[in-house]
Amino acid sequence: MRRFIIGTVFLSGMFMLVSCAKKQTVNTKEPTKPQAEVVAAAPASDEQNQKIKVEFKAVYFDLDSYAIRDDAKPLLVAASKALAGSPSIKLTLGGHCDERGTAEYNLALGDKRANAVKEYLINLGVHRSRLTSVSYGKEQPVSFGHDENSWSRNRRVEFIIQ
Repeated sequence: MRRFIIGTVFLSGMFMLVSCAKKQTVNTKEPTKPQAEVVAAAPASDEQNQKIKVEFKAVYFDLDSYAIRDDAKPLLVAASKALAGSPSIKLTLGGHCDERGTAEYNLALGDKRANAVKEYLINLGVHRSRLTSVSYGKEQPVSFGHDENSWSRNRRVEFIIQ
């Protein structure tokens, strides 16, 4: 009888342990990556050695266009806020094109794209002296395919921190 009681107590204790185990929830949503991020790498008390890290995503364009797309506007607003919080950062805006068209046409289009982003940031409050623009035309692709998916990835303006 004693074994029966000990066994019953043991089993009910095991049941309680199993039933009280903490449930883990799995988040099925992917966390959203910030469009622009400013991270201080050193304590604020040591201003001379303080390092600021700013990351920007590229701004993409439609074929033969230098108009700022609606999906790029939140990115540029976030970039302007990041720049407002880091007044020492200066940017070069590099305009890129896909492989179609002549070298001259693509250099001109890349320049228009970089300047469009520059003017948009200036209108958001970034001082003109902090921004420069350059065109790379079709000379620096990030995707080497010969299809619309590759071409769309190459039509961009990249942010280069000086």
